Amino acid sequence: MRRIWQSIRSNSMAMAGLIITSLFLLSIVLGPILIPHSLTATAYDRILEAPSLAHPFGTDSYGRDVLVRVLYGARISLGISITGVTLAAVLGTLIGMAAGYIGRFYDSAPMRVMDLLFAFPAFVLALFLMVILGFGVANVALAIALVYVPIFARLARNMTVTIKSEPYVQAARLQGQSTIRLLCRELLPNISAPLLVQAGVGIAFGVIIESGLSFLGLGVQPPTPSLGVIMADGQEYFRRAPWVLTLTGLFVSAGLLGINLLGDGFRDLADPRLRKRTS
Repeated sequence: MRRIWQSIRSNSMAMAGLIITSLFLLSIVLGPILIPHSLTATAYDRILEAPSLAHPFGTDSYGRDVLVRVLYGARISLGISITGVTLAAVLGTLIGMAAGYIGRFYDSAPMRVMDLLFAFPAFVLALFLMVILGFGVANVALAIALVYVPIFARLARNMTVTIKSEPYVQAARLQGQSTIRLLCRELLPNISAPLLVQAGVGIAFGVIIESGLSFLGLGVQPPTPSLGVIMADGQEYFRRAPWVLTLTGLFVSAGLLGINLLGDGFRDLADPRLRKRTS
């Protein structure tokens, strides 16, 4: 841990991303506890109030505190994204490692399916999947997982093909290790760094996908708060109360910026050539 911390401190991008991401996570964890406003309580005498000390993000069309709803919505959006990307990472890594290590038909067949999924833009594929699966939190997470499975599968496959010919892998095979043991002990630890970096970047884009789907009414459904639902509500009365959509969008942008910077920093630390360049 000390060595990892020293590496992060030496990389300005990773350090900036760590600070911004930490503040973002602390705000969504502690914010709803510290702010003395209810998530669902309406106050019709406070409809569309401008930002103030009592309501830093103002109020919405029902008089609810926007900041509290944004913090709760960020929890839901981030949780959906993490669930979907984690599922995609597990499935994609298993498919990619099996395809790269076994080869032949077991390589070409699943990779052609992955290439077919790659042919669609991520958000268009997510829209198509939501039309098929239906609305709801679980279906949004599943749609994000299906969007990102090809990315992890292709990355794991390429890394496996490169590493399986290394001498230490050949030595493990000659020692009689089983295929599963060889994949778990020799290959997986050596391809985990780029997969973790991709997972970090994928979580940020997963939040964007969830927010976009919910904004269009195809994801999380009201009254459950999510970032997309809150921005969709703010868009309806943007001219009268622009702070709802604007401040929510700025909050989301700041959080995603931190996650992206942290992922890029870990990418630099995982690549020896980039690590030397940034040190």
